[in-house]
Amino acid sequence: MKVIRHTDPDFLARRRELAAPSSLFNPEIESAARGILDSVRTRGDTALIECTAKFDGAQLAPHQLPITRAELLTAALKADDELRRAVAEADRNVAQFARRSRRKSWQMRNTHGAVVGEKFDPFHRVGVYIPGGTAPLVSTALMTVSLARVAGCAEIVVCTPCGKDGTVNPALLYAARVAGATEIYRVGGAQAIGALAFGTESIRRVQKIFGPGNAYVVAAKRLVVGQVAIDLLPGPSEVLVLADDSANPRHAAADLLAQAEHGSGYERIWLVTTSARLLAAVQKEIARQLKNCARRQFIERVLDRDTWLIQTKSLDEALELTNELAPEHCEVMTRNARQVSAKIHTAGAIFLGPWSPTVLGDYVAGPSHTLPTGGAGISFPGLSVDQFQRRTSVVEYSRGALRKALPAVRTFAKMEGLDAHGKSAELRF
Repeated sequence: MKVIRHTDPDFLARRRELAAPSSLFNPEIESAARGILDSVRTRGDTALIECTAKFDGAQLAPHQLPITRAELLTAALKADDELRRAVAEADRNVAQFARRSRRKSWQMRNTHGAVVGEKFDPFHRVGVYIPGGTAPLVSTALMTVSLARVAGCAEIVVCTPCGKDGTVNPALLYAARVAGATEIYRVGGAQAIGALAFGTESIRRVQKIFGPGNAYVVAAKRLVVGQVAIDLLPGPSEVLVLADDSANPRHAAADLLAQAEHGSGYERIWLVTTSARLLAAVQKEIARQLKNCARRQFIERVLDRDTWLIQTKSLDEALELTNELAPEHCEVMTRNARQVSAKIHTAGAIFLGPWSPTVLGDYVAGPSHTLPTGGAGISFPGLSVDQFQRRTSVVEYSRGALRKALPAVRTFAKMEGLDAHGKSAELRF
């Protein structure tokens, strides 16, 4: 862990280290992702099979890429009552939240008396990436696929990595099917993004790609923009705990450790506090709680690489730093947490008070846990149902409305030297 305090003589220089580029913009990762994408684009299923063998250790034939109905039935039979209840509860909250934020078509009359408006249609075919690896993210199926279902997408294509034996976690398959997936493929990594973006012999291309992933997956998503639309840049997990001296150090330490255990090694963890006492207490708590963590080796890698405990001079300085870092998850453990959070404008999601740990957002609260990372929150919001809807503007003029618009149309056409523009309206009279 790196500890810096506002009293340190090199505090400003160390603070600049905090905003160093994340793994989202690592040139070596981008180069590797580009090579995989090029291979998938030119060689299709053959490239998918080779990448699956290389990165996942599974020897597959092209006809084995799709998850079969029999596998889905087996996964459903294996789902015990505890899993079924948890999936149903999370899906219900996610779907209810999505329905409230779904955009609706509208219209109005402009100054010419014409009808103008917007209509919102679901994308017909979307792709969803669900991470696997050391921790198959069953919850991600609900936080992405359920939104596509609520939006009304007809074809919801899921790609997720398989194990060395070629199987996919049955709980993940069960959750994806409940959420509304219509096709599931055992393909992971940047190669899955390539398959969704370009299409192969087995996987038809989609209109838009959604979902979080490791640094290679996110790099691949950035590289295919233009061939296909994407949602945002949700890479390795991040959490920032913003705290004053009223915070419970045990809670803060536990929440920092929770996001560090994902396993990629590129997670980013920050405690930003005005209290020297709290900083020291959290540091001790991390060391104490780490001993009992099952994924200790993954957490230690993150603690060594990109975990920061920062003491600022004031709450305003802490807020300034928080907005600069644009964390994926931001927990506000201060007095008057709601009022303090009003000054946070770049976080992917904000969790208020001592009873709102990030894990609620990860699993069951309702808003999607697919959120921008690597500083992308400055520009990107988190995933929402309206991103599964395609917006189209609609214009309907009557004869009278067009006549009223003609003088301004003539003026613009003359100024821009585009006489055919003006004539296209005038000739109607």
